[in-house]
Formats: sequence, structure tokens, C-alpha cells
Amino acid sequence: MKLDLKGYNAIVTGGTRGIGLAISEALLENGVSVTAIYASNDTAAQAMAEKWKDHQLALQKLDISNYHEVEAFFEKFDKEHDSLELLVNNAGIRRDSVLGMMPKNDWDKVIDINLTGTFNMSKFALMKMLQNKFGRIITITSPSGALGFAGQANYAASKAGQVALSKSLAKEAARRSITVNCVSPGFIDTDLIADLPEEMLKAYKKQVPLGRFGKPAEIAAAVLFLASREAAYITGSVLEVTGGI
Repeated sequence: MKLDLKGYNAIVTGGTRGIGLAISEALLENGVSVTAIYASNDTAAQAMAEKWKDHQLALQKLDISNYHEVEAFFEKFDKEHDSLELLVNNAGIRRDSVLGMMPKNDWDKVIDINLTGTFNMSKFALMKMLQNKFGRIITITSPSGALGFAGQANYAASKAGQVALSKSLAKEAARRSITVNCVSPGFIDTDLIADLPEEMLKAYKKQVPLGRFGKPAEIAAAVLFLASREAAYITGSVLEVTGGI
């Protein structure tokens, strides 16, 4: 089956590193015009720009937790693009600590980026998609939101919130041919887990029936399918890509 992404304009948050980079690159390879949003790593953004200089790639530094910055970004995007077919809410951070010792700022920051950022981006993307009565909103969540992991109360809460937000939005947007889904990666070999202790990584790997961590490209493949026109009857769903956890 050949996926139909013809004429798509896409926005990918956290789109220059890790899973987000893999998603952006997969979209670019399929002829999609991509705006990759990043928070602070100019070096990674510049490397991506150089690699894909012959493709339809735009880069934007943006604090997605800041409502007014996101609003201003979409005002500019609206003037420069006739349509928006795809938003991928991929940006996310961790600030791990047991709840009793968790600084309030670590709670606030994770919720602000992971959950409020998803709200901000989804709200304005939806308004753009309504102009053409078509769109795909895909949020990268985590099994942590359903299972909970010790030391990740803030992260788990943000990911559970993303799923609930997506399921509600899916019902609101369905009549306009806009689908809203989540992709829930398990342990993926990226910088997000690179700082975990070696013993913890070994313990996590033992939990995976397939016996390995996933690759960013394997998440991108799932996103591409849900983004395609062929996935028109899938909405309000969470696709787990976890190696069987």
C-alpha cells in the first residue's frame, strides 16, 4: 500500500531531534512540506537544515508552552500556507523524582511543555484545519500515562492528560474530517532515556518481550500511516509501539 500524503503541510514539535527528527525526515522523504519546531538546540536545527536543504523544510524556535508565542507563530503560518494537514505533538521533557521530593518547578515545567504545549498547538492547528475541513493531529504519548512509572508522576500525569485531551478532541473534530490519535512509544533509543542509569536501562529492556529498545524510525512509520488519507476511519485511538510491553 502506498500512503497518500500528497500536498501535505505538516508541523512537528520537537522536530529536530530523536523521534521528532525521525518523523520529520520520514515526512520530508514523502514529499511533505515540514515545519520543524524546536525549543533551544540551534546546533541540531542547523545540522537538519543543511541535510535537508533541497527539501521543503522550515525551522522555527518556539516555546510551545507559551500561548501567545504559539498564537503568533500560527498567525504567521496562516499567512504563508494555504492549508495545514498534519500536526505532530512530539515535544516532551522529563524531570524525574519521587513525588515526595519533587520540586514544584519540575512538576510545572513537565505539565507546561508536555500537556499545555499540546493544548496550545492543537487549538491553533485545529482552527487552521477547519478552513479546509481536513486534518490529522497525532500526539506522541507514553505507556507511562497508563501504567505509571516510579519517579515519573509528573511525566505520567502529562501523558495521561494528552490521551484524554486527544480522545475528547477526536469527538469534537470528527464531523469536519479531522482525526485525532496518539502514538505511544515504549522504550526508544533516544536522548530521552540516555541519561538513565545503566542498571535501570537493563531492567527496562527485560520488560520488553521483543528484547530490545525501539528505533525512532519505527515510531515514524506508525505516524506516517495515521497521518495518511488511508487512515481516515481511525480517530480517538492510541497506537502502542512498545515491543509488546
